[in-house]
Amino acid sequence: MNVAVLAVGTELLLGQIIDSNSAWIGGELAAHGVDSLVQVKVGDNVGRIETQLRRLLDDCDAVIMCGGLGPTHDDLTREAIAAVMNAELVLDDDVAQRIRKMFESRGRRMSENNLRQAMVPVGATVIEQTRGTAPGLICPIDGSTGKVVYAVPGVPHEMRDMIHRAILPDLRRRSGVDGVIVSRVLRTWGESESGLNERLDDLIDELEGPDTPTLAFLASGWEGLKVRLTTRAATAREAEAALDPWEARIRSELGDLIFGTGDDTMESVVLDLCRSRGLTLGLAESVTGGLVGARLTGIAGASDVFRGSIVSYATEVKQEILGVEPGPVVSTEAARQMAAGARDRLGADVAVSLTGVAGPDEQDGQPVGTLFVGLVGPGFDEARELRLPGQREQMRQFAVINSLDLLRKHLAES
Repeated sequence: MNVAVLAVGTELLLGQIIDSNSAWIGGELAAHGVDSLVQVKVGDNVGRIETQLRRLLDDCDAVIMCGGLGPTHDDLTREAIAAVMNAELVLDDDVAQRIRKMFESRGRRMSENNLRQAMVPVGATVIEQTRGTAPGLICPIDGSTGKVVYAVPGVPHEMRDMIHRAILPDLRRRSGVDGVIVSRVLRTWGESESGLNERLDDLIDELEGPDTPTLAFLASGWEGLKVRLTTRAATAREAEAALDPWEARIRSELGDLIFGTGDDTMESVVLDLCRSRGLTLGLAESVTGGLVGARLTGIAGASDVFRGSIVSYATEVKQEILGVEPGPVVSTEAARQMAAGARDRLGADVAVSLTGVAGPDEQDGQPVGTLFVGLVGPGFDEARELRLPGQREQMRQFAVINSLDLLRKHLAES
């Protein structure tokens, strides 16, 4: 089936909210083998919503609408769908009762306008709300063509639940797809998208056949680059088996550029490596101001590995607390001394330090984008110099993943 995504909300057009929902929906459709043709944003105007919906249905089998299902006067998705269906909006008593109970369970008074969310076009099927007050909708448009409109709330966790629970299964049923679609994601760092493509050129040529998996690169900023393999088979076991030899070949070509799979992050991988070796970790952060520690503590269970971070932003803190000798603090030697000081003060087995220049001006004769990373631990005691791209925030975020990647490689070799 060919699917379009229609995101509703004037705030999207004004740039007040970034439309990450459409990007996520597009990724999920691709991962499940569904063709996504176009994504459109439209403001909170019922006539314009209806116009865009009709245009998309001219070219597509299904449209997923996101947003505009709330209780206020400018939530107009239901009205636009009803107009396209040529159907009346009626109150669904079951939905209304669920909304009332949800407010009661939270000890809150329910405004009567919340019952707008219980208005359903005749002929539509309700996707029961489990995480909010707004239900989703499955709306057949024309029985002869089989075209359908799906409507989901704009709140991301509510939207994602309904996509997984109801819409993807319904799309698969309507498309008549047999079997399962399985994707496998390899997480990489240290090479550009074009560089990865070049390294895998020969393998990509072999994946052009009708019965081979598909391969895609997904750039995720300072989270790394993803290499995704996707295949279809009668069973999940058969699909996984079909992906195994291709993953092995990708790993052979990319080596230690691959740091994880699936939902792994650089910080979760580093914590797991430390944990498996019985090592604790400490940090000394200057240029990143605590960002590395924040990323590590965002992982549940980090406390059994991570001892803490000394945010030594001022030169005096580097010298008085970490024992850095007088001299330039953006240097290889300062980074090494910061790491050694952090390991000593925090009682850690392994320590990483970061000092550098995020801008806007150079420091200690070093240009913006300079990063020095100190690493001390069992079998290693060194500092590395890196030149990172981007403005201040981008440079700091790249500093986080690059420093953790250097530590990952040391730990993997130990």
